[in-house]
Amino acid sequence: MNLIQNRALKQLLWIGIGAIVMFFAGLTSAYIVRRAEGNWVDFILPDWFLVSTITIIISSILLVFTSKKIKRDESVFQLIFLVFILGLLFAFFQINGWKVLTNQGVFLTGEGSNVAGSFLYVITLSHLVHLVGGLVALFITAIKAKRNRYNKDDYLGLELTIIYWHFLGLLWIYIYVFLKYF
Repeated sequence: MNLIQNRALKQLLWIGIGAIVMFFAGLTSAYIVRRAEGNWVDFILPDWFLVSTITIIISSILLVFTSKKIKRDESVFQLIFLVFILGLLFAFFQINGWKVLTNQGVFLTGEGSNVAGSFLYVITLSHLVHLVGGLVALFITAIKAKRNRYNKDDYLGLELTIIYWHFLGLLWIYIYVFLKYF
């Protein structure tokens, strides 16, 4: 690919990231406004969400090493595959967190639900949906890395995946801090 195509693809990724930022800004703004109206049930965020936060931070750190390795023209398949596994673990930990919440009587909808719980589920599930997109990108990138499609001179797909994954990690940290301390 030439430089102009690379720039265009990166710009498209950043436009998509901007749209996702606006989406979550809207959700968290609605959370703040609705919370101020009252009828809000406070609950403790399950520890599984902290575990998932640590997991996604570790995965981003591994992708920093991946960037360095590809620039030295070294194989990156194992690191990408490990990040993919950590992404699956992140999703598993999120689901465990939701199970704890339902055991505490915090539901998305239905009898006994509260708007506070509904917001928590919508925000975390929305992040998980975007994370699934990142998992698909990681999986495709891992396959390409296994087939030696990336090298120090041509690794745009890997770079775009890394940028998106780092964004998902930062977004999750924002969500976690917001839900935990707001």
